[in-house]
Amino acid sequence: MPTLPMLTAHQGGWDEILLVAGPLALVAGLLWLADRRARRMGGSSEPDPD
Repeated sequence: MPTLPMLTAHQGGWDEILLVAGPLALVAGLLWLADRRARRMGGSSEPDPD
C-alpha cells in the first residue's frame, strides 16, 4: 500500500504549509548564518554615514 501519495493528498492543507515554511526556514537560517559570520568578522550592519 503506497503511503507517500496518501500523505501528500491535501490532508487539511498541512502539506502546502510545509512547501512554504520549508524554503522560508532555509532562507531565514542562511540569513542568520551570514549575519553571524559578518558580526564575527567585525562587519557593521549599518552603512557608514557620508
